[in-house]
Amino acid sequence: MFPDVETPSPLLQHLNPEQRAAVTLPNEHALILAGAGSGKTRVLTTRIAWLLSTGQLSPGGVMAVTFTNKAAKEMMTRLSSMLPVNVRGMWIGTFHGLCNRFLRAHWKLANLPQSFQILDTQDQLSAVKRVMKQFNVDEERFPAKETQWFIGGCKEDGLRPRDVQVRTEEDRRRVELYQLYEEQCAREGVVDFGELMLRSYELLRDNDAIRAHYQRRFRHILIDEFQDTNKLQYAWIKIFAFNPDGSSGAGNSIFAVGDDDQSIYAFRGARVGNMADFVREFQVRHQIKLEQNYRSYSNILDSANALISHNKGRLGKNLRTDQGPGEPVRVYEAPTDLAEAQWLLEEMRHLVRGDGPEGGTARREIAVLYRSNAQSRVIETALFNAGVPYRVYGGLRFFERAEIKHALAYLRLLENPNDDTSFLRVVNFPPRGIGARSIEQLQDAARAAGCSLHDAVSATTGKAGANLGAFVAKIDVLREQTQNLSLREIIELVLQHSGLIEQYRAERDGAERIENLEELASAAESFVMQEGFGRDAVALPVDELSQSPVSQGLDPDQPLLNEPAPDYVPPDAETGETLSPLAAFLTHAALEAGDNQASAGQDAVQLMTVHSAKGLEFDVVFVTGLEEGLFPSERSMSDLDGLEEERRLMYVAITRARKRLYLSHSQTRLLHGQTRYNVRSRFFDELPEHALKWLTPKNQSFGGSAFGFGAGYASTRSGGGGGGGWNADRFASPPVPAQKAEPSHGLKAGLQVFHTKFGEGTVLSIEGQGDDARAQVKFTRHGVKWLALAVAKLTPVT
Repeated sequence: MFPDVETPSPLLQHLNPEQRAAVTLPNEHALILAGAGSGKTRVLTTRIAWLLSTGQLSPGGVMAVTFTNKAAKEMMTRLSSMLPVNVRGMWIGTFHGLCNRFLRAHWKLANLPQSFQILDTQDQLSAVKRVMKQFNVDEERFPAKETQWFIGGCKEDGLRPRDVQVRTEEDRRRVELYQLYEEQCAREGVVDFGELMLRSYELLRDNDAIRAHYQRRFRHILIDEFQDTNKLQYAWIKIFAFNPDGSSGAGNSIFAVGDDDQSIYAFRGARVGNMADFVREFQVRHQIKLEQNYRSYSNILDSANALISHNKGRLGKNLRTDQGPGEPVRVYEAPTDLAEAQWLLEEMRHLVRGDGPEGGTARREIAVLYRSNAQSRVIETALFNAGVPYRVYGGLRFFERAEIKHALAYLRLLENPNDDTSFLRVVNFPPRGIGARSIEQLQDAARAAGCSLHDAVSATTGKAGANLGAFVAKIDVLREQTQNLSLREIIELVLQHSGLIEQYRAERDGAERIENLEELASAAESFVMQEGFGRDAVALPVDELSQSPVSQGLDPDQPLLNEPAPDYVPPDAETGETLSPLAAFLTHAALEAGDNQASAGQDAVQLMTVHSAKGLEFDVVFVTGLEEGLFPSERSMSDLDGLEEERRLMYVAITRARKRLYLSHSQTRLLHGQTRYNVRSRFFDELPEHALKWLTPKNQSFGGSAFGFGAGYASTRSGGGGGGGWNADRFASPPVPAQKAEPSHGLKAGLQVFHTKFGEGTVLSIEGQGDDARAQVKFTRHGVKWLALAVAKLTPVT
């Protein structure tokens, strides 16, 4: 299919025919469709090395554009090992990095000061706020973050203020702000990221001599991740090959490498259509598909191929491998998100222990992927309770996210108004005109009086005193309004009246932050139910505790089977003091935020969104929450383009797995503060049946076998068989609903056990017989507890 190329260089020896054909293409525009795991970085670097070694290119004539600094460094490292050349003279870097290099060389022509500074995202927001303050712009009507987003969007589309189409009065005002911001940046000699790209493009477009120079210099331009380019980046690439009048430049070639099936950044402005436009506008004759996959087994690849074939307008390719079928793709249906998390945990235990012929799997080689950041909360809690180290890749753990910490600070002030740390976190968030000078004045007053910041507010005067007084009054009113409310109602009230929801609604990425805040209400509801407070529990006066299960000698940690947990406030195990649900939840949040985070280099399970997983690979991948309205997301389901992007996202998730792939969904899920009753994702119907193994009955009805967990949760492991001894035969029919455990519980002193709430522990002693049997268990994280064996969900750890 592909002719062999005779060359004195050993560079081509380890390439497959498609890779070799791509590396040795003539000096023409080309598109390389590089499938997941097909060795595109090898092709890019070998292409550069081959051009250099055959004398078609000098090091100074190399320009390769990547999307991350990490990818650029990887390319330079590989080139250094392949050829004895100085890579520093080459232009290898990100779009923004190369534009910065270009503008540093031509600062005068670009009308910039020689030492111009670059604003990062936060600096840019501060600059926008200064403009708005100087010109008395109402930030409630024109939020600063929204204005920043508008300016960035205009620049990505290559539009200056004069080019923006104005339809409404609000449009006119935003364009004015854009113009004022531009003038301020010019006065201060600064540029933002969007300006780096736009200023470079304009200089190349408008200066014939500069454009001709770089067209001659860079005869071969290589672009990585071409599917992720936006409108301005595509125009910037195009200017190196064509003049503004459409005539061809100096005869150079664009070598574009990408995968339209992995275009998942439309929300950042990426245009998957750039690839089709490139083929048409550059009259590309050479399209080479890299379909040989070196990462995954064929059951995984067959699933990816079948899924993505449902997208229309693809350039088209089919991944293949020589590694054989490997393990089937395992599919699991859970009754609830909590049960899904516990199933994940059990599967991880077997994988790490190495129950199978392939031996144990390192935790770092296990990844849990989810569509929305808010989904991580339930999984994190399960791992935390079990003492399993984990790391949230590309983001923060749930209780460490800024919006969650803001909400918790408000809640802490309800419990303790003298908490100065929480006071300082939210006294001016959302912004309420309390600046650094006001805070300094308040801190001076507090030090002088020897009191908390809250108590010192009355001693401050002037405008600062008035603003601070209004904040304290807001907290005091909230405290009164939350009396006799359940924990969930308290949180919902605080989220609304604190202004946090409105604040994030105005931000570009605010939707995800609002989802996380709504998930905090879900976390609270799960917490009170698991801790035995009851869904609607409120703090009870001490004299009412005489009627609680505690006074009746019952273990508050074990509600009666099939009965709702009683609405009481359990006493603190150490002191006997009564904790309100809010105080107990705040303690839980602090402990979970401060513990179990994997240290650098520690073997830890990886948690991440599918977007964060792009470019990574793992031995074992769990894709969770595969339900209609979640994955694919609700926002995409009425839009064909949106649905196709969701399918590409699922394709990316599947192709992260090297050896094992698990797909799971839940019948019910407590998410964003609401209980959802879910239909499994349409993506299951687009996967090839021969590649799947259903660990639960494929067509079980709601409330069927998934609810028959009995003691703990159903393990999907059984002895014997190939592929690691995993078997789904036990799920051939719905199991019998949960019953009380048999008297012959099989537990004895010294046995290691696992409890879904308390994690791992050791049985210290057994008392009683039959239904009255109970065990004393010492848990790693929760100390010693007596548990009724007829009720307790104890699973032996072998």
